[in-house]
Amino acid sequence: PPKPVGSVEIDSSLNLLDHEFLVLACGGGGVPVVRHGSGLYEGVPAVIDKDFSSAALAQAVNADYLFILTAVDRVAINWGKPDQQEIEEMTVAQAEEYCKQGQFAKGSVLPKVEAAIHFAKADPKNRAVIASLDKAPLAMQGQSGTVIRL
Repeated sequence: PPKPVGSVEIDSSLNLLDHEFLVLACGGGGVPVVRHGSGLYEGVPAVIDKDFSSAALAQAVNADYLFILTAVDRVAINWGKPDQQEIEEMTVAQAEEYCKQGQFAKGSVLPKVEAAIHFAKADPKNRAVIASLDKAPLAMQGQSGTVIRL
């Protein structure tokens, strides 16, 4: 899927955050649009990656953390093999190496790890966490999930 380059709703999202609202955005990656010379937007037939959309929005609002919630508690290497290893924390360099090795499934964990890398690279303070929805509260306390940092 194409990578997002921005969010049409960023100003609205920032306004809501400034007024202490909880903002839920980028569901399903959002609706892909292009802007014409006239300034008008038009929908286009495409699918936008939800993980990269979330990372782009997190960067745009200057978030310190990006939580990508999924079905697994932690990212693992050697998935489904006897030597499977869950990862609690990895640097961007380690994550990039695992991606090069083909450790993560293309339609599953890979886009999540790539989006986490993109977010973590944007600022040394940024942390991306990939965790299960069921254990989201634990992940927010640092007791579950995989942290990816610069």
